[in-house]
Amino acid sequence: MKKAFILLFAVAFAGQSFAADLKIAMVDLRKAFAEFYKAKAASARLQENVDKAKQEINERFQTYKKLMDDIQKLDKERADPVLSPEARGKKEAEFRNKAQELRSLEQDINEFKTRRQQQIDEEQRQQAKGLYDEIVKVVNDKAAASGYDLVLDKSNLGLGGVPFLVYSKTGAVTDLTAEVIVELNKDAPAGAASAPTAELPKSSVTPEESPKTEVKPGKTKSKNK
Repeated sequence: MKKAFILLFAVAFAGQSFAADLKIAMVDLRKAFAEFYKAKAASARLQENVDKAKQEINERFQTYKKLMDDIQKLDKERADPVLSPEARGKKEAEFRNKAQELRSLEQDINEFKTRRQQQIDEEQRQQAKGLYDEIVKVVNDKAAASGYDLVLDKSNLGLGGVPFLVYSKTGAVTDLTAEVIVELNKDAPAGAASAPTAELPKSSVTPEESPKTEVKPGKTKSKNK
């Protein structure tokens, strides 16, 4: 038992000695991303594509609403008691055709929205990956040049949103963030580095209104969410 205790103590002491010899730095990758001029440009391009997708969906939705108005008008006309059986039959047939057209248009809008959302998501993923790869390379080059053994990302979050780097004594660990940002922006075009900070949030192409319609031969019901 005594030998085991001595062995554990020796291992712990060796671990502390090894840790003391490590040269450690930290960097805020999230801040570096936000200040990177390429990230700012990428964020602006992504927003343009999101806005374009919303406009395309809204244009389809305007056609959808016009068709819905036509159907509601036909629904009233076919219920007119003064109509002859022949005229009523024509209105019924026209109503059913419009209703089928509306269902097809709704499906087209939803499929288009899904497809454009997937395109935006993939564009966002590729942008973020490429930009972070560039940032990490700069961090790695600086760490290697300065002889650091470890570089911790102080903006990285673990389970429950708790940062991996919970505490760092002031001055005990070098923060490379400012140096990394300077290096990233050394070739930035005039004014690019001073633009608003960049973010690549989860961007939805869903407009304020999107169609959700149920049309039945005897009743027309519209739901706009």
